[in-house]
Amino acid sequence: MLLLLYYVVAISILVLHFTGWLRYHNLEWLVLVLAATVFPAVLYL
Repeated sequence: MLLLLYYVVAISILVLHFTGWLRYHNLEWLVLVLAATVFPAVLYL
């Protein structure tokens, strides 16, 4: 269930990033936070 919630949040952040909404509202740092949360999983695999 948490993985599904993570995917929904990640996809919505990416969609908002590519539409320019994050830049307009000065929230581009959310993309970096998303990347930082994925990094440990990549190391684990």
